Amino acid sequence: MTKMKTTYLGDLRCEAEHLDSGSKIRTVAPKDNNGDGSLFSPTDLFATSLGCCMLTIIGMTARTYGFSIDGTTITTEKVMAANPRRVAELHLDIRLPEGSNYSEKEKKLIENAAKTCPVANSLHPDIKKVIEFHW
Repeated sequence: MTKMKTTYLGDLRCEAEHLDSGSKIRTVAPKDNNGDGSLFSPTDLFATSLGCCMLTIIGMTARTYGFSIDGTTITTEKVMAANPRRVAELHLDIRLPEGSNYSEKEKKLIENAAKTCPVANSLHPDIKKVIEFHW
């Protein structure tokens, strides 16, 4: 079991601490919801966690099958909806390293790992996920 502690700092800012490591992150409300947008918002972290999880699971898969994804990036776009305010869509642009020559088997492994990571499996099915791979 992993524990985190979150503290409200005032002015729509929070600080979350990962208690095992002491690592900390701060958030602030987004510009479109009374904040100044100077830090990740809580929903930005939510969206970003999907990309981080995908890359982690793809990395584990690559290690298991003996290939590299070093340098792979994911750009995530979050689309909000209202009534109730929520994340409605996540658009993920996955760019594998330039010049990489993945086999069809490796491409399928990468795509499956991305689409079945724990965060992807935890998202509500109403959240639309648009995933594009660039080989």
